[in-house]
Amino acid sequence: MYRVSPFVRHFAWALLGGIGVATLWLNTSPATYYDTMEMRLAEFPLPLWIVSEPLPLTPVTVVSQGLMALFLLFIGKELWESLMLRRGALSGRRAGLPLGAMLGGWLGAVAIWLVTGSLIETALEATPGDGWAVPIGSDVVLCYLIGRRVFGPSHPALHLLLLITIANDIAGLLLLGLAFPQGVLRPGWLLLSAGAVGGVWLLFGRLARPGQSERHHLRAFALWPYMVAGALCWAGVVLAGLPGALGLLPLIPAIPHADRAFGLFSEAEEFLQDPLNRLAHLLVKPVAAILFLFGLTSGGIDLQAFAPTSMTVLAALWVGKPLGVLLGAAIAARVLRFALPQGVRPVDLVLVALISGMGFTVPVLTIATALPGGGMGEAARLGLAMSLAIGVFALLLGPILRRK
Repeated sequence: MYRVSPFVRHFAWALLGGIGVATLWLNTSPATYYDTMEMRLAEFPLPLWIVSEPLPLTPVTVVSQGLMALFLLFIGKELWESLMLRRGALSGRRAGLPLGAMLGGWLGAVAIWLVTGSLIETALEATPGDGWAVPIGSDVVLCYLIGRRVFGPSHPALHLLLLITIANDIAGLLLLGLAFPQGVLRPGWLLLSAGAVGGVWLLFGRLARPGQSERHHLRAFALWPYMVAGALCWAGVVLAGLPGALGLLPLIPAIPHADRAFGLFSEAEEFLQDPLNRLAHLLVKPVAAILFLFGLTSGGIDLQAFAPTSMTVLAALWVGKPLGVLLGAAIAARVLRFALPQGVRPVDLVLVALISGMGFTVPVLTIATALPGGGMGEAARLGLAMSLAIGVFALLLGPILRRK
């Protein structure tokens, strides 16, 4: 099997570094931490026909709504290639079991969130069903860090884990945007995104097809048109009321790419020169810095914030999601006759399900919109941090199960 590039580990350590600094700062001087992260850098009073309210620019919004779009572009590229390219991990019938596991994990996490919240939630500001989108997302980089230690750098179970967590992250943000729009949902602005994507494909992207002249190929392989289109695409998504972190995903199909998939975050992709892979190579170091900044601005954990909401988070991620992954995979295998990926055993699937119960990056992005502010948000963030402990459990359990 192919090897996953080591830069994903650097992403994980950058994220953990930001979380560590933020947590230390928050628990020693909470006032200065919140004042710094919520400081108004600028405010854009745009006309009401563009947005329903002014757009404040703070360190939190710059990172979570702006810079994190580059991270989602980076992981979205991998999901797109696995779906659309020859030998992609989700091409043809190979998509069956991973898709069943993903859907099962989403449904299990949401169901346990709703049941647990209705039984134990005591926050005065809570309403039934609050925050159901929070446990859908996972954490690609932290799950990879643990999965690599459990399975090794080239085991197919690691690649299944990456597929599930990437899809969880993108689906979690998309459902958040549709169910909890930022202000008024204005889908008409998505025409700006569609126009940018369609225009750059017509003028540049389609010129990369075989049979075109060398001059056309050189034009198609320039990166600046896709950067300009990306800015317009992001603006359209934000103005439509959807999470800015999703703003660059519609651009991916318009960028010329390799004709076959080499695997999720494969080391072999470092030698490819198509525009999509070149853009990904340029983003490696910036994305590491962005994840550190995300941990710093949004990952601060109040160690005294434990509340029923924390327990709801843990129940959804530790019980609902792993059981849902296993049940969804079992239905796909037994009822729909989809096979496990080659080289993945049932015991490996159990470990994949456990590790997928780690949730931080994308669930943290959903907290501000899906939950009332204040104590519930801080309790949920603490619960998400506590959910990472299931990774330690998987590390301890892995050698025992994999000997069988």
